Amino acid sequence: MTPFIAELIGTAVLIILGGGVVANVVLNKTKGNNSGWIVITTAWALAVYAGVVIAGPVSGAHLSPAVTICNMVLLKMSVAEGLSYIAAQFLGAMLGAFCVWLVYKDHFDATEDAGAKQAVFCTSPAIRNYPINLFSEILGTFVLIFSILHFKDAEVVGQGTIGLGSLGAIPVAFIVWVIGLSLGGTTGYAINPARDLGPRIMHALLPIKNKASFDLSYAWVPVLGPAIGAVLAALLYQYLAL
Repeated sequence: MTPFIAELIGTAVLIILGGGVVANVVLNKTKGNNSGWIVITTAWALAVYAGVVIAGPVSGAHLSPAVTICNMVLLKMSVAEGLSYIAAQFLGAMLGAFCVWLVYKDHFDATEDAGAKQAVFCTSPAIRNYPINLFSEILGTFVLIFSILHFKDAEVVGQGTIGLGSLGAIPVAFIVWVIGLSLGGTTGYAINPARDLGPRIMHALLPIKNKASFDLSYAWVPVLGPAIGAVLAALLYQYLAL
């Protein structure tokens, strides 16, 4: 498996499980209807874990342009390689969104609320205030990226440094979980441009009855905000390491 395929599949699984839980909670006649925010944030955290476990050994499991941008700022990968990762992430997010729509098609048909159906694919602000919405996405992504940059392998006395294998993905899931619980109430915490824009495009393309608009006036926020947050996290990390 190549890094491109790993990023594509890992991101697709991330969206299948993350978008899937939103569908289960907000669409009509599902088993999990109205089960709440804690269900959504928990499943999104575990969705990240699943994606990282799949892609980690091959690509490092970026699963987000924000992570890739951070690596490019830190000169850990070339621009060409970074753009390849980002393309795979967007394609994977679109594939994942399509799978969620297919699984829940009957429930999309049974739901009249256009906003609820759109929420399965992408985020929207609880209160539309673009500067604050943008800052929310910047801060959430900064916390995520800055935390990831400080993850270390375990050190065992007498054995040196050891990797944690699949268990190494657990801290990432915890960080995503706490960001959702603590900061997610304002914008829905996209903190990943591919996670938001890829499915948003699929929502516009799929034959969904009574669809909401693409919301171009807001769609830039969950793309630009995470990108800025990633750059700031990388620059601060680099500065503190000097």
